[in-house]
Amino acid sequence: MVAVFDGGAITSNAGALLPGATERAVNLVSRFAACFRDAHAPKRVEHEVATLVGQGVFGMALSHQDVADHDQLRHDPVPAILAGKLATRRAACAPPAGRSTLNRLEHAPVGEPGRYHRISHDAAAIGTLFVDLFLDAHRSAPRQIILDLDATDVPLHGHQEGRCFHGHYDAYC
Repeated sequence: MVAVFDGGAITSNAGALLPGATERAVNLVSRFAACFRDAHAPKRVEHEVATLVGQGVFGMALSHQDVADHDQLRHDPVPAILAGKLATRRAACAPPAGRSTLNRLEHAPVGEPGRYHRISHDAAAIGTLFVDLFLDAHRSAPRQIILDLDATDVPLHGHQEGRCFHGHYDAYC
């Protein structure tokens, strides 16, 4: 048996190429990115909004909901391919963004960009996009849409992050 560890840039995320093909069919990332506004000076932007949105979408598809995971993912070639960014202008920078840059998109306020938040989003446009994506998936618009929401909450014990008081259950959930 011979073991060789000089394979170069390899990935454990090759399964993400299928969602990438799906994205190209429905054009989700660019349509979603159009719901954001970036007020940074274009010449100073290393990671465009479409790249950041793509990283976020595909990160979630790979079960990486936390932007901190992207500090490692940004060195993986498959997420870079999916984000559409294989090269960078700066030599010391990985092509996809790290957590601090993605955090700016994640905390983008509604409305116009401001002094401290240079990226903002249009909440109504995002809501419309999801409806449009749903309608695009059907030959004709359905006569009726039924949203079956499960309102069952799980009671929590202790002071867990994200907990909230639910009056119906008279407990923190």
